[in-house]
Amino acid sequence: MFRWPRTIRWQMLLSLVLIETISIALFALLLVHHEQREAEDRAVSRLEHQASSLAVQARQTIVDERPDQMALAVKMEAASPSVSQARITDPQGKVLVAGSDNPQGGTLGAEELAQIGHIAGDAPLVFHFAGDRMESVRPIYIDSSLRGYAWVEDDRKLVKDQIADLLRACLFFGGAWIVVSTALAWLVARRISRPLTLLHAGTRSLMSMQQGGGDFPLPVTAKNEFGDLILAFNRMVASIAEQRAGLNDTLSLLDSMLANAPIGLAFVDRNLRIVRVNQVFAALTGLPLSRHLGRTVAAIMPAHSAERLEEFFRRVFAEEIPVAAEVEIAGDVTIPSRAWTWLVSVYPVLTAPGQVRWAGMIVRDVSERVRAEETLRKTEKLAATGRLAASIAHEINNPLEALTNILFLLRNFTTLDDAARNYVDMAEHEVKRVSEIAQQTLRFYRQSTLPARATLAELIDSVLDLYKSRLNNQSITVERDFDPQETLFCYSGEIRQVFANLLGNAIDAVPPGGRIIVRAHPSQGWCSSAPRGVRFTVADTGVGMSREVRERIFEAFFTTKESTGTGLGLWVSHEIIQKHHGHIGVHSRAADGNGPSGTVFQIFLPDDESLAPQTQAAAAEKQGVGSRE
Repeated sequence: MFRWPRTIRWQMLLSLVLIETISIALFALLLVHHEQREAEDRAVSRLEHQASSLAVQARQTIVDERPDQMALAVKMEAASPSVSQARITDPQGKVLVAGSDNPQGGTLGAEELAQIGHIAGDAPLVFHFAGDRMESVRPIYIDSSLRGYAWVEDDRKLVKDQIADLLRACLFFGGAWIVVSTALAWLVARRISRPLTLLHAGTRSLMSMQQGGGDFPLPVTAKNEFGDLILAFNRMVASIAEQRAGLNDTLSLLDSMLANAPIGLAFVDRNLRIVRVNQVFAALTGLPLSRHLGRTVAAIMPAHSAERLEEFFRRVFAEEIPVAAEVEIAGDVTIPSRAWTWLVSVYPVLTAPGQVRWAGMIVRDVSERVRAEETLRKTEKLAATGRLAASIAHEINNPLEALTNILFLLRNFTTLDDAARNYVDMAEHEVKRVSEIAQQTLRFYRQSTLPARATLAELIDSVLDLYKSRLNNQSITVERDFDPQETLFCYSGEIRQVFANLLGNAIDAVPPGGRIIVRAHPSQGWCSSAPRGVRFTVADTGVGMSREVRERIFEAFFTTKESTGTGLGLWVSHEIIQKHHGHIGVHSRAADGNGPSGTVFQIFLPDDESLAPQTQAAAAEKQGVGSRE
């Protein structure tokens, strides 16, 4: 395998040989091409003349009735060094006289017979056939009567010999020129490369030198520009040796500070590419040290955080002053694998007065503190909400009791038709559910009643009937797909609350004329050992949710309904489903104009009758803790 030489001497020689070889080859190629074209033109002219001469002689011999003279003329023409074959044929192409003893000379080929139709008037015709062969033909006319044709074929060997002689001459003179010029170039390259070799050896020795020493000063071997260069190199080495001792101590001190600092440190150049980081910064970004060097800030950090940092760096390079201390930057879960918050300070690194070469960044990770503060705020909000909800629930109990008594009197002491009695049943059912919710609020979701087996009609149809007026007003179609008689062991009031939250959200998201699909069917959990239960699906054709919203819908107080939402509906629903040992999932596609949008909630609730003892034990434990407190 060919490898390009490393030394300048051999690179110069090889480059010279390649250039001269290419130049000579191009010159020879152009010369041969020109010679071939000239030879072709000469051959055409010669064939036309020879065919015309043979046709004239043949015509004269026919007029003189001397066939022996015709044969002599053909043989004399064929004896010419440039002629391979000469023949006289009749108008049909039958050979009358041939000037060669070649067995093929007595007949015309098919390609030659095909050229008879292309002969125009009395002019000769030159044509190529059978590869590289070339032939000329001229008609023989006597008193406007066609008596035959004169055929003369060119001998291509003569042209080939001329081209071969020309190539040999080019190769000889080209080779001689390459040898002579290479020898001269070798002498010149040797005088240039010797001092360069000396400088190269000195440079390598300087790079490997730790504390002075080495093969210095270098000997001056030439009294020209290279000698001056060696003298300057020796002075430079002496200056470097004086500075290196103090510089090594300073670098050791800085490296120790950078490596052991308890904060993240990073430095970037004017192209905003990282030139140095410490281990703490690498741990904050979640990338190895080696993957930082040479990369931009945008390549290792999320886009919105990288944009703020790059803005700080540009300000430092432009204004040559530090950015205000401890600017807070928050990141998502991309890098590292959790949400994070940094306090960042950016300052200029000056290598000369008024010249900012790098910008440094000091980073303190305050993610844990921010998460603790956020947890504390949520806890305080939940506690305040719980106290407020308990107060409201306590006040609600009195009017609820009055409503219950009124409904009892309405049922038992009035005459009602079946439809009115059905409405009374629904009202009693919903008042009872409101009472249960109020009791749960007062007792912080400690169940006041025991779970029981309920039908899907009790769980779903009652909620759909509750929202019937809103559905009709917005022309929303509800598609039911479940067996009303299918049963589930659960806290029916809480499960109806879950469906009420999901259906209410679906109605808010679906435009007029949309659809809501409610399905339920027996199923089993995703694990092989999971119990059987019922899988519920609530789907809508609404506006959908973005990925950021989907990730936070089960957080307390998170809402997209601005002033009309509390942010507690789905959070409470999630708690209820976890209480039933079930799970909930959501799939959604936001409206973007490129396809259908909507949201699908899937809930799996196990049909587990052991739920009651577990709930009672948890309630007893909570009561015991409350009494101890």
